[in-house]
Amino acid sequence: MSGIDSDDDTVRDACGIFAVYDDPDAPNLTALGLFALQHRGEESAGLVVSKNGTLQALRGLGLVTDALPPALVTKLESRIAIGHTRYATAGGAGLHNAQPMLASTAKGQVAVAHNGTITNARFLKRKLEERGAIFSSTGDTEVILHLIAQAKGEHFIDRLKEAVGQIEGAFSLLLLHGETLVGVRDPMGFRPLVLGEKHTGGGVQYVLASETCALDLIEAKYVREVEPGEMVVIDGNGLRSLRFATPTRVAPCVFEHIYFARPDSHVFGRDVYAVRKALGRELGKLHPAQADVVIPVPDSGVPAALGFSEATGIPFDMAFTRSHYVGRSFIQPAQGIRNLAVRLKLATAAGAIKDKRVVVVDDSLVRGTTSKKIVTLLRAAGAKEVHLRISAPPTIAPCFYGIDMPTKNELIAAMNDTEAVRKFVGADSIGYVTIEAMRRAVGYGSANDFCEACFTEEYPVSVSDSAPPFANIP
Repeated sequence: MSGIDSDDDTVRDACGIFAVYDDPDAPNLTALGLFALQHRGEESAGLVVSKNGTLQALRGLGLVTDALPPALVTKLESRIAIGHTRYATAGGAGLHNAQPMLASTAKGQVAVAHNGTITNARFLKRKLEERGAIFSSTGDTEVILHLIAQAKGEHFIDRLKEAVGQIEGAFSLLLLHGETLVGVRDPMGFRPLVLGEKHTGGGVQYVLASETCALDLIEAKYVREVEPGEMVVIDGNGLRSLRFATPTRVAPCVFEHIYFARPDSHVFGRDVYAVRKALGRELGKLHPAQADVVIPVPDSGVPAALGFSEATGIPFDMAFTRSHYVGRSFIQPAQGIRNLAVRLKLATAAGAIKDKRVVVVDDSLVRGTTSKKIVTLLRAAGAKEVHLRISAPPTIAPCFYGIDMPTKNELIAAMNDTEAVRKFVGADSIGYVTIEAMRRAVGYGSANDFCEACFTEEYPVSVSDSAPPFANIP
């Protein structure tokens, strides 16, 4: 995916989830945590807080600052809060799909925030509807609430175990029931979920988050990852860990390291920045170029471009300036305006590229349309040659585990060989990281260590009806 998050050539971000337990400023801290996770979703954001066991929701569309106005967040009095920032996909971007979702059941209120995609949601929804369930959203997360409501266990944790035992696919969850906070990670561990602690006022405040960068923002200490198949329960008795499934293999998403996670995060036991630089070094060894300058597509291409520069000795420069004030919601009413979209987000410093042979490094290439526009921009700014380098293998298959990726026939590398891709984007040469080089950079040696399905078409979990029923990729 291009680092500029173009509207026409994009893999949507996974969503972000965050929770704080037993802090008098829990709502504000949770909103801050969502700010740190804003890169994982920009369509909507929400909070659910617990006050004396009663749950209250605040949700809105847009960025965190718009969806959760500080004046309203400050009025929420609670020591426990969960939050979510969402990227809408097939489920739709309306407020009815904003999270955390809150429902009243015969055994009390339940709120859930979800990162991932439930691959058997269509099947489960059909069965639930046959038993009388009525759905108010078009995403897959609501399935979890109905499963909990219909479960027969006496205690909430028993009902939750029964519910998550029926869902398949990718799910990192935060749930709130009364004054009990629960974090859940699916048995494959597709999406990240970390545990942190704050120590203030003589007590311990627990924090759960999609990424460690959110812990850092609120000065919480990273403790560990929530393990695949684990359920972390936090209540008045403290924290305890339960196993609801025993993984036969784990498959964390390698694309978290390539693009999704913030470079200052620690994900799946590895520093994201270091991995991205290593990907760039591998790329430089595989596909060096006779060039004068290496430039990144900001922002996610920067560490890889630095690594490429180190490996090849070609000087690094920041020839692109990215505008951070143009969001994905920009309205493009006419073709001429749509063609200018990439110029709204990227400006070129002609002095850094005029009459030079340029290597431009991006994190991935999906449809190819954005890469084509980037190459065109560089040539218009006077680049003598443009060599495109991608710090990921060719994307040849869609993802069903929490990434809104185009269908296979929209993926340019799935339908064309490398030379055809080069001609389409207009570069003088093109080079990708190989699967083997990616594994070296990330630090694993077996295909069973991570999910690589978008690069290999080998899916760790089968997908009901051949496609995700709802894309809750927030």
